[in-house]
Amino acid sequence: MTWDAFHHRGDVLRDVVDEAIRRHDGALPTELPGVTERFGDESALVAALQLRWYTRLAGHVERALMDQPDDLETAVVSAWRAAADELDGVRRVLDAQRETPATPEIAEALHKADRKDAVLMAAMAGLASPSDPGAVRIGERLEATARAAHQPAA
Repeated sequence: MTWDAFHHRGDVLRDVVDEAIRRHDGALPTELPGVTERFGDESALVAALQLRWYTRLAGHVERALMDQPDDLETAVVSAWRAAADELDGVRRVLDAQRETPATPEIAEALHKADRKDAVLMAAMAGLASPSDPGAVRIGERLEATARAAHQPAA
């Protein structure tokens, strides 16, 4: 992929993120100009949105740990909520695709991505190492805690 193609793909992804945030309906905005040309199919677009979510979550976790170094678990839960607030429309799209994936490839990719998110949260909360077999379960518990008290924008 050339730099120009990469840059235009990023522009289209920003438009998709903005539209998902604006709509708040969980629908994958595939009708936007450039989506088909830059992403090709829904799987590639969902993967790009998942990567955007993961990087935003990881960034919020890093900042939260600097602000709350004495309570890692609370910091990680707060970071998930902050990322969900910032990318509410993206989170809704990913959740909708998790519930009713457009393709089996999307279902598999989101399953793997959810496990990666969970391991990140568990490890950064100091509750498991990334190689710990129980890290996914611990991270899923942290995410459930974050979701339970999260009030997404309407």
